[in-house]
Amino acid sequence: MDRGEIIRDTILLTLAERYESDRSQFVTLPRQTMDSPLAREVVAELRNEKHVEEQTRGVVRLTWRGYELYKSHTLTCA
Repeated sequence: MDRGEIIRDTILLTLAERYESDRSQFVTLPRQTMDSPLAREVVAELRNEKHVEEQTRGVVRLTWRGYELYKSHTLTCA
């Protein structure tokens, strides 16, 4: 697993936990995460694939589509 996949999985896990408790709430990603060009690229890819909605830079929430991706990913890893 490369660094980009680790970042993607970590972001998806964080957002999925929040999605399960409150689907409407945005999550502010840590500054050190958003200072990473690779992390910004991962967030941009998730946004472009409609897996996350970005309110402002680093403030995101999972979409239904992103939650389905997360669930399918966790099922294949189990």
